[in-house]
Amino acid sequence: MSDHEQLSLFDFKNTEPAAPSTNLNRDLIPTDAKIAIPVGTYQTLEEIANHCNHCYRCELGQNRTHAVIGRGNIQAPIMIIGEAPGQNEDEQGLPFVGRSGQLLEKILESVGLSTEKEVYISNAIRCRPPNNRTPTPAEIEACKPYLLEQIRLVNPKIILLTGATAVKSLLGDKRGITKIRGQWMEWEGRLCMPIFHPAYLLRNPAKEPGSPKWLMWQDIQKVNHKLNELING
Repeated sequence: MSDHEQLSLFDFKNTEPAAPSTNLNRDLIPTDAKIAIPVGTYQTLEEIANHCNHCYRCELGQNRTHAVIGRGNIQAPIMIIGEAPGQNEDEQGLPFVGRSGQLLEKILESVGLSTEKEVYISNAIRCRPPNNRTPTPAEIEACKPYLLEQIRLVNPKIILLTGATAVKSLLGDKRGITKIRGQWMEWEGRLCMPIFHPAYLLRNPAKEPGSPKWLMWQDIQKVNHKLNELING
């Protein structure tokens, strides 16, 4: 599936959100974080991408090359949410395309999952923070309405949150990732699981039992089993 196809129009049939208020000036959304984005504002991921590439709800928009929206199957049962774009992602406009992304693809492939069918990948925020620093709470909040609309449109059965920042951005849980990884949590009627960020695994390459890579292997098997359970009953 090409990147263009990933962001192509599609009929969203699983939910019917209320139409946004007629008083909402959509053109103002990318200009000010104080402007709310009601549920149902966007009908396609293309609309979100257009706004994000013209967005200045926080200062990160001043220096971006591309807003990073997502890649993968736009109707995937699994959605992976990372932290923020890095340099490669900013240059290409796609999430997880560097070494971390390559490792993530291998992890998915190890249990027969792929971005062609079962997985859609995005980030908590759309624009790269300077020097790849951790996004600030204000930056996360400014971008969160886009993420929520993205989740609504993709409508995944399972959401995987890679790293503590992704967990805090969606669930508001401030516990360390080592304390909560591999645990199923519920958010808005969806199953969520915090998992290690692939970058953390690259820094900790050991594979013996109890190591981060070994734990990730346990977690991704658990995810695949749950997906099969949800699909097949």
